Amino acid sequence: MRQVLADKVSGNLLGVWLLIPEHLRLGTWDLLRNWTTERSHDALAPRLALHLVHEAALCRPSLRYERSLRHKGFELAHGLSFLPADTTIHHLLDAHTCQEACQLQVRLGQLRRVSSHFLGKVLALDPHRPLSHSQRDMVERRPSASKAAVKHVQNFFLLDAETQQPICLHHASSASALPEATAQLLQLAHQILPPSSERPLLVADVEHYGTELLDLVRRDGHFDLLVPMRYRQAQRDQYHQIPIEQFTTHWAGFATAVEPFHPPGTTLTQPCYRFIQRAGERSQDYHYKAFACTARRPEIPALTRDFPNRWHIEEFFRFDQRLGWDRAGTLNLNIRLGQMSLALVAQAVIHQLRQRLGAPYQQWDSPHLARDFFSGLEGDLRVQGDTLIVTYYNAAEAQKWRRHFENLPAQLRQEGIDPRIPWLYNFKLDFRFK
Repeated sequence: MRQVLADKVSGNLLGVWLLIPEHLRLGTWDLLRNWTTERSHDALAPRLALHLVHEAALCRPSLRYERSLRHKGFELAHGLSFLPADTTIHHLLDAHTCQEACQLQVRLGQLRRVSSHFLGKVLALDPHRPLSHSQRDMVERRPSASKAAVKHVQNFFLLDAETQQPICLHHASSASALPEATAQLLQLAHQILPPSSERPLLVADVEHYGTELLDLVRRDGHFDLLVPMRYRQAQRDQYHQIPIEQFTTHWAGFATAVEPFHPPGTTLTQPCYRFIQRAGERSQDYHYKAFACTARRPEIPALTRDFPNRWHIEEFFRFDQRLGWDRAGTLNLNIRLGQMSLALVAQAVIHQLRQRLGAPYQQWDSPHLARDFFSGLEGDLRVQGDTLIVTYYNAAEAQKWRRHFENLPAQLRQEGIDPRIPWLYNFKLDFRFK
């Protein structure tokens, strides 16, 4: 690697070096050393894991030796002088269990929590099921009532609905039931989020409505759950029979009623609460929608503010799924969850970089950022003393970027961060824009 640096490097994948200051701020290196159980700064395994993080940032989860000999400069960003082969990456991921991947997510989530990446008050819960083309014999599911059953990969995400940042994720086999997968996801979230006098509110779609999940959330007592109830003819007739005086009108055409109820088949004595919202001014125009909540909370903020924020998780899938959550190259759970968890690390440092750069980069989705930023900047890399100098020649807003990246060692020291990069053999890093 020292010889490659001495020869100087020129290429178009040097944009990924802008993530290195964010790695230092987040503490990525220690995260990866803990995951790989390799404590030495000279170990190979954490560098291979960092390679996977940077692959995810490029939205190219297959940047391997046989196909990418020309990509000089990319491999140096994670302290390697080569691009690893498929078998090397396979053995790395297969050597670590799903439990170890979950612990990586917990440590990452705790770091993000203290960095104020999420507030932990309203959490959006949703499965993400990309199509699978695997030849394995596996459970098939119907995407909707009008479509035939097909093979799916089951991913489950928990998102902070206010900051729109992921807290944790879970990958399960196609046969896994939704309550079981949700229980594992909530265990991770409980370890990440701090204890609070007010329990966080989970908001989910109608797929999550069921007695088993409502009982699970009430039994654990760490979260509250708000979920729409299924609307059928029997329910509509029941809501029409509710006396008018039980509804409270909040503004024209909108009224609510709250009543306790016990889900059918529940094993708990404590009730859930049904939030019924009524739209319309005339009785013949009334339209009802009911929500089940595991606790008695103020219904107006829950229905008009918290539940609509659930849609941010759909925006998150559109915005960041290309980091490695839109397809599955394998159904080996150890490999897949390990790779997805490392993509979560990539999303964290990319979020930090977006916040630092501001508009318009905050509105760029991951493919746009990968195409025009991480693999769209022409530059060169050279060594001056104990510092690696990355020079960019075509940065669109060079004047704006200088204040964030030039004289980087001094900026990091002011933030209380050691500017030496352990996976780059304690070199420091600085940037130039021409």
